[in-house]
Formats: sequence, C-alpha cells, structure tokens
Amino acid sequence: MTGRRERLVEKLLNQGYIRTDKVKKAMMKVPREEFIPPENRSYAYADQPLPIGRGQTISAPHMVAIICEKLNLKRGMKVMEIGTGFGYNAAVVAELLGSEGHLFTVERLESLAESARDNLERTGYSSNVTVISGDGTRGYPEEAPYDRIYATASAPEIPEPLKEQLKIGGRLIAPVGSDDYFQELLCLERISHDEFKTRKLGGVVFVPMIGEYGWPED
Repeated sequence: MTGRRERLVEKLLNQGYIRTDKVKKAMMKVPREEFIPPENRSYAYADQPLPIGRGQTISAPHMVAIICEKLNLKRGMKVMEIGTGFGYNAAVVAELLGSEGHLFTVERLESLAESARDNLERTGYSSNVTVISGDGTRGYPEEAPYDRIYATASAPEIPEPLKEQLKIGGRLIAPVGSDDYFQELLCLERISHDEFKTRKLGGVVFVPMIGEYGWPED
C-alpha cells in the first residue's frame, strides 16, 4: 500500500492541507492500514473517516494533517490527545515529536484503548506514546502541563480541565459545537494563567466527546 500512501500524501500536499516537510514525512511513514479494522483496510488511503467500532471513527487523513500543522508540533514536546481511537493520529504525532518527545493519549472506551496499544506496539510507536483508559474530558493531570493538547471528539465547549493542563505559551485544538453534523474547530493559545487567545479554524464533523465535562452518555 506504499504507493497509495504516497499518492494520498501528494494529494493532501497539493490541496494545501499539508504545508510543512515534517508533516509530509510523518504521514508518509505511518501505515494507516495498520490502524483500521481488517474489513475496511482497502479504504485506508481514501481521504475519509472510517468506522472502527463502538460508534467511533478514524479521522480523515486531511483532518490529521490540519491538526498536526496547526499545532506546530516540535521534537521533544509533551502532548496530550483526547480520543485515541485505534491510534493512527497518535502515531503521526509520535513521528513529529521524535524519541525525545512523548504523547499521552486518553481513550474512554477500554476496547479501543487496547486495540490502540496493540497497533502502536506492532508499528513501533509504543515507546513514546502512552495510552490511558479514562474520561478524556478530565485530561490527564498526572503529566500536566502540556506543550500541546488536541481532541478528536467534539464537546459543547472546551473542557476546563484541558485548558488548566495547558502550559503558558501552549496551544490547544478541539472541535466545539452542539450540532451532530457541524462543529467549529477552535485553536486556543494560553497567553497567561487566566488569558487565552482563540482562533476559529473552520467547520468540521467529529463524534461527540462523552464525559464529565463533555456530553452525557446516552
């Protein structure tokens, strides 16, 4: 599938989703097919979200590229992800952080967390990615503060614990909105202890973020 991966990455580059060489290299290296259920692997390099079970999806590659570019990830950073899924986004971020950086990723559903651990172990990313089972809306205060935080599920508003766990000078990206089929992707930069600068990055569609500071479970 390497040829299909290369064609997808070139397409994302031409469309402007990929803007830097480091994101291009990371997405070229990570085998997306290894993070998708077997029945959907033939669609691994279609630029679309795919179901991974339990009502969850793996994000479309262009959305992974957007998040990575807007976060401006650098080697050696400490990053938190909310919503691990099967671990694809985490693997791309791990490539960008390098062996000296670390990603802590929180997944609410234990079955998905286990699949992500297996996928990351098999593909060689378990050394700088830690998968935590728990309520992602609470973040992971044990390792705070973080240089970067991002969410792959949408909340009615950005959970306060995530804002509290962001370093001053750090950046947080999360989809926010109450509509099932449209949310706004927001980027927050922490200016000081109690001051944040917010930018809107455009309309997106994500699954809901379930938890104490997100949506209630049905």
